[in-house]
Amino acid sequence: MSEGNNNTKLGAGPCKRSLHHCSSSGMRYKLLHEGDIQVCVVKHPRTFLSKILTSKFLRRWEPHHLTLTDSSLTSATPTGYMETSLSYSSIEDLQLLSWDNAPKYCVQLSFPGGTVLLQAANSYLRDQWFHSLQWKKKIYKYRKVLNNPSRWDVVLKEIRALVDMALTSPLQDESIHQAPLHIISTLLAEVATHIYSRLYAIAPLLENNHPPPDLCEFFCKHCRERPRSMVVIEVFTPVVQRILKHNMDFGKCPRLRLFTQEYILALNELNAGMEVVKKFVHSMHGPTGQCPHPRVLPNLVAVCLAAIYSCYEEFINSRDNSPSLKEIRNGCQQQNDRKPPMPLRLLRPEPPTPPPTTLLPLSTNPAPPHEILVELERNNNSANTKRKAGPSGGDSEPNLIDCLLVSPAVNTLSIQLPAQADRVLGCFALILKMLSDYDDWRPALASLLQPIPFPKEALAHAKFTKELKYVIQRFAEDPRQEVHSCLLSVRSGKDGWFQLYSPGGVACDDDGELFASMVHILMGSCYKTKKFLLSLAENKLGPCMLLALRGNQTMVEILCLMLEYNIIENKDTQLQIISTLESTQVGLRMYEQLCDRQRELKELQRKGGPTRLTLPSKSTVRLRRCVQGLLRAHENWSDRCVIHCVCCVSPCLQFGDAGLRLLSEHLACLQVLNLCETPVTDAGLLALSSMKSLCSLNMNSTKLTADTYEDLKAKLPNLKDVDVRYTEAW
Repeated sequence: MSEGNNNTKLGAGPCKRSLHHCSSSGMRYKLLHEGDIQVCVVKHPRTFLSKILTSKFLRRWEPHHLTLTDSSLTSATPTGYMETSLSYSSIEDLQLLSWDNAPKYCVQLSFPGGTVLLQAANSYLRDQWFHSLQWKKKIYKYRKVLNNPSRWDVVLKEIRALVDMALTSPLQDESIHQAPLHIISTLLAEVATHIYSRLYAIAPLLENNHPPPDLCEFFCKHCRERPRSMVVIEVFTPVVQRILKHNMDFGKCPRLRLFTQEYILALNELNAGMEVVKKFVHSMHGPTGQCPHPRVLPNLVAVCLAAIYSCYEEFINSRDNSPSLKEIRNGCQQQNDRKPPMPLRLLRPEPPTPPPTTLLPLSTNPAPPHEILVELERNNNSANTKRKAGPSGGDSEPNLIDCLLVSPAVNTLSIQLPAQADRVLGCFALILKMLSDYDDWRPALASLLQPIPFPKEALAHAKFTKELKYVIQRFAEDPRQEVHSCLLSVRSGKDGWFQLYSPGGVACDDDGELFASMVHILMGSCYKTKKFLLSLAENKLGPCMLLALRGNQTMVEILCLMLEYNIIENKDTQLQIISTLESTQVGLRMYEQLCDRQRELKELQRKGGPTRLTLPSKSTVRLRRCVQGLLRAHENWSDRCVIHCVCCVSPCLQFGDAGLRLLSEHLACLQVLNLCETPVTDAGLLALSSMKSLCSLNMNSTKLTADTYEDLKAKLPNLKDVDVRYTEAW
């Protein structure tokens, strides 16, 4: 029918009709689901009277609140023109109308027997209604056609048309891309033929959209049943890459995590095996030294943790008597349908009772190792007995080692994983190793693993702890404090990786090499040295002495520091430490140096102690020795000497925040401090708030900020002379 005939039929003046609304202007619209609009229904005139009644002068408009459902256009007030719903299947044509003589913006819906006119307030709202109605009409058509497939070539053609429509639509809404994916996922689940062609057809739609849960379930099934198909590499790879880069929370969409897990396992089943997985992880990180996508690492770690947890699900369910995921899927939720709980303590032999021992007399000659550690072992056995007995209240939460009943003489849990679970464990444990090899990922990885987010069964499994040992070793070798500090527990009373991989820990499988490297890196950066030494003396003195007897220089230094700081109060234990040091050449040399320093210190104390300290500018080692010299004399100095002590830091010295924390912890009575032109920042300057005796403070040319300066003034009441020139607070 021509345009002129249509105009005559509607009884309107000259109008402009756009059969295909062009979106070349780049306008984007939100998908409408409901809204207020003016409605007019024009029936096709059959008589002269009906032509007069349908003329534009007698045309009547009704306000309606219309709702765009999945199948029809309905009104909230079903009266007048919209007394009955208008089905999308009855709409023959959908066009835009605009008049030259009147500013009216209408959408024309042609149906058998008449026309429905929808009048909007402006052109943008009219176009929004037009594209929303057009989308609803087409998606209704494709859903109806694809739900009743006939020939696969016709279905494939319709799928491609549906994907093209979703990609070219000017509407911006999540459902624009999700609705076609839901339709196709239902079709794939019902029709198992020509799957490859259909997956390739929807690939363009998946490049910028997450697959819905039903489609994720189909993808998981495909990865399990056909891991070597080219669809896994060519279609699923960009989908998984987008999930890892943009997903914010796997808890809201667990099927995405499960699909990513199955995809990685499918890569592992290829001929190259883990080499393909390594290339995939490297592609996610990128060729540069810094990964440009901050969500990749947390998402990969979440996938690895969930996969490792699934390997021990059978043992976990036997422990807490809760139904497994497989039982839930099979409908087994009754208490009598499951096996009785099996406590962990029944899976392992009881530890042998140690024979009673007596303290052997010490001699002037170096004693053999077994004689030196006799008293320590007896004390440790009694301490372990008290710890197992627990407090009388019984409210304290046991740590991991207590839960696993771990002691040096007890074997690990007898866990035998199935072959498939063993492959899954090896794959994702290797991914954790690869993640720890990237320098930019290591701080965040250490922070994510610091709470030990693994089940107790995994920590008691020798294979898993052996695989994870490489990751812990990488943390211990990293010089950055934000990395190796994560080896310690999150809070007091909880075990950390340091406890688990130390001698006597559940994961220790060597002679203490990893423990020694962890102690070395922690002692080098921990500013609360005395507190750390106290914890070692309380819990790990025996392993420290044993490693010192084997010639480990780090442990020899630890024992010397314990003697130097008077950490050990028991005289017999002190003599045993001295005998241990004298048993090796390196220990004997360092003990002689300690004795020389002690004699110099006594001479210094006899003269009244120092009244001024100028830190040298050649090396940080000399800085540490000078500060430690002050610390050794701290307890025996008179109050007058301590109060009037002046500390002047040379600008040439590499004196940073760690050194400033060391001063603030041990020289709390310091009165004058000069930090001019030193590279200290707010992180270290805030530690000065504990030095209440400070009267003069020079922070000239430092990285002091105004907020930190105000905080220091509020917390240091005796501070009178302050120099903040050439800082932000100036």
